[in-house]
Amino acid sequence: MVEAIQPPTRLVVIVAPSFNMSATMGFIDPFRAANYLDGRSYFRWEFVSESGGLCVSSNGVGIETQALSDFSPEPPDIAIVSTSWNPEKHLTDRLGSVLRQWARSGATLGALDTGAFVLAQAGLLKGRRATVHYEHIDAFQELYPDIEVVENLYALDGNRITCCGGGASVDFALQIVQGIHGSALANAAARYIFHDRLRGPAAMQQPEGSEPLGALVPATLKAAIQVMEAHLEDPLSIPDICEQAGVSHRQLDRLFATYIKKTPALYYRDIRLDRARGLVTQTELPIAQVAMASGFASQVHFSRAYKDRFGLPPSQDRTEGRVPFEYRAWPMHRKPKA
Repeated sequence: MVEAIQPPTRLVVIVAPSFNMSATMGFIDPFRAANYLDGRSYFRWEFVSESGGLCVSSNGVGIETQALSDFSPEPPDIAIVSTSWNPEKHLTDRLGSVLRQWARSGATLGALDTGAFVLAQAGLLKGRRATVHYEHIDAFQELYPDIEVVENLYALDGNRITCCGGGASVDFALQIVQGIHGSALANAAARYIFHDRLRGPAAMQQPEGSEPLGALVPATLKAAIQVMEAHLEDPLSIPDICEQAGVSHRQLDRLFATYIKKTPALYYRDIRLDRARGLVTQTELPIAQVAMASGFASQVHFSRAYKDRFGLPPSQDRTEGRVPFEYRAWPMHRKPKA
């Protein structure tokens, strides 16, 4: 009996300027490996952008793309939107129309990094479960309260699939390979690209206790920082933080001086401002509301502190082009979920 040959799964990756090259290529590579290992075209993929031609990523490397207007009208099996900085700028009338048309046809729509913002703007994630890179989760929650935002590496909700990007893009793609062609091919592809384990959709972006380079700071210091990060909107006094972390004020000062090179008070202020900058540059929330969400009772005090840390007031930072990567604060500290 001749085995029926399944037609290739057709993937379309829609990129926008400053997309994340690493996440996008990491997503594609498991499909390449699957095809190579069995000598069969299980998957085929195409890169598309709004205007076509060379689309340059955030690291300065570009890829050649087809123009959306020239793209085949036949809906793909899976369409993935890959964006990074300024995702709110990339939904055009044409792209929105195409995505909604593909959705009506039953195509699976997905996103890498901040691509979920584009799907959400197009009205394609309402009532769905989705994720974005952790730096943008606060903004995503503020802008789209009708979406269940999760901090997982990726979220699979029927024919809506989203991934936070980075190395998780490989796990995301392997999950797709496994779902379509089974564990044997997914395992083989993972081994071929030296991906030693598949992290599932329940895996978190920032697992508790995760230290990729080993335990670098004492547990008491981490406990104090966790208390601070849990109270960005309603700041505690340093003595209250010491009490909750189980450390004396003097010892906390020594720990911060040794490992952070800042005082506890300055570090606490800075992580609140880091979070504020994300909300200033990634949302249209009123500046007064951003100040309150970052634990500043006075907008004047907030603006002064913001300028002191970032070199310009929040209103100017918002209007001068959504600060480039190299000038952004990192990491973006977020308030925990209730």
